[in-house]
Amino acid sequence: MALSHYFTFGLILLSLFSTSLLHCHAFFPAHYNNLIHHRHHPRFARHNYRDAFTKSILFFEGQRSGKLPSNQRMTWRRNSGLSDGSAMHVDLVGGYYDAGDNVKFGFPMAFTTTMLSWSVIEFGGLMKGELQNAREAVRWATDYLLKATAYPDTIFVQVGDAKKDHSCWERPEDMDTPRNVYKIDKNNPGSDVAAETAAALASASLVFRRIDPSYSKVLVMRAIRVFEFADKYRGSYIKGLRRFVCPYYCSFSGYQDELLWGAAWLHKATKNPMYLNYIKVNGQTLGAADYDNFFGWDNKHVGARILLSKAFLVQKVQSLHDYKGRADNFICSLIPGSSSANYTPGGLLFKMGDTNMQYVTSTSFLLLSYAKYITSARKVVLCGGTIITPKRLRTIAKEQVDYLLGDNPLKMSYMVGYGQRYPQRIHHRGSSLPSIATHPAKIQCSAGFSIMNSQSPNPNILVGAVVGGPDQHDRFPDERSDYVQSEPATYINAPLVGTLAYLAHSFDQL
Repeated sequence: MALSHYFTFGLILLSLFSTSLLHCHAFFPAHYNNLIHHRHHPRFARHNYRDAFTKSILFFEGQRSGKLPSNQRMTWRRNSGLSDGSAMHVDLVGGYYDAGDNVKFGFPMAFTTTMLSWSVIEFGGLMKGELQNAREAVRWATDYLLKATAYPDTIFVQVGDAKKDHSCWERPEDMDTPRNVYKIDKNNPGSDVAAETAAALASASLVFRRIDPSYSKVLVMRAIRVFEFADKYRGSYIKGLRRFVCPYYCSFSGYQDELLWGAAWLHKATKNPMYLNYIKVNGQTLGAADYDNFFGWDNKHVGARILLSKAFLVQKVQSLHDYKGRADNFICSLIPGSSSANYTPGGLLFKMGDTNMQYVTSTSFLLLSYAKYITSARKVVLCGGTIITPKRLRTIAKEQVDYLLGDNPLKMSYMVGYGQRYPQRIHHRGSSLPSIATHPAKIQCSAGFSIMNSQSPNPNILVGAVVGGPDQHDRFPDERSDYVQSEPATYINAPLVGTLAYLAHSFDQL
């Protein structure tokens, strides 16, 4: 490198360092991270991030299964699934419906729980009055996951016959389709869903560590046991349950990513060197260095890399040095103009036609989290010869959220109940059918299809629900039958909770 380049590079680093001092939220030990945060003071924000943040958490109340509490705010919902588990003489009441149907799928529910927990762990210190609601959203899931993992070497991974459920269009309060229970065990392993469940329990234990230590201990002890089962009896849950879980939540990426992800969360939750050693010994075979840049309910590799890079950058765990480079590779793949970065003409990150918004929300969360970590370590990302600063990562994340909230060619918010224009006909049974309050009589299995196929707006507003989103050309038909674009899901919202908390705080709205 020429001397002038060294000089230029030195000026850039000096500039970055000065900027970091102005914006720094983490030149402090890791346990201060929730107290001291990056803050800038812009004069103007196009969006009410606080409103969107509040609604992003409220959405989860509309997805609740089981006996609803007295403080339920989504009041058009009522109790449902009160006999879940009785077919196998177990209590599986509670948890979340994953999307617009009435099945409880354990795999996406566990990932939703992990991402809700990570949102609170990373940005809970900014959530102010909404922190309790966020914790309650986590606990509604973990209470259920504790029931689903109550027996050693067994996990109940699904309640409901998906094919029969999907042949009906009925409210969860009315459902009369079979509530079959499906499980994994020693003879029919499922390392993917088991390790994700371990990640969910371990991450949630950190959410409750200070405010409810006894509950936190129950969660982490269960996480340890569930991870042991996932690792000892290896295999994908689709081998034994394919006809019940596919094509809905097939584990296309295998189970290796979940084992790495689960071990990463247990390392963070327990500080037990056993998990660090596990990651060092097994990382390569579990795909730590694979070049993939998806992060969602199925593939956790990128999330594991970002999480483990935090241990290196913030906690100074030197043996995880390589994960910084692997995380950087993912970041570089997102930079507009790079060969692997796909964006719609309107500027939306586009990963996949099916429920693309889940990749938008999960990626935005990772960008903000990674910006936090590299700021703490006074690092940057090098993409070829280009220096990518933490500020750039925050800008990309904000642009994606702004598109979601209405800065797009259709001027439409893809969050229900936010803004002047948002989807009116979302693919969601409870939202689309008249509520119990307005129509107490039962709506039979097939009777609801006349409404599903109509153009009438949904009568019950599922506030905060983020739908699958527009296609690669920024088009969105707002058709109830179009589940790819019009169906909301818990795993779309879960990472968005943390992202919106950060943005609301950054613009002095919290």
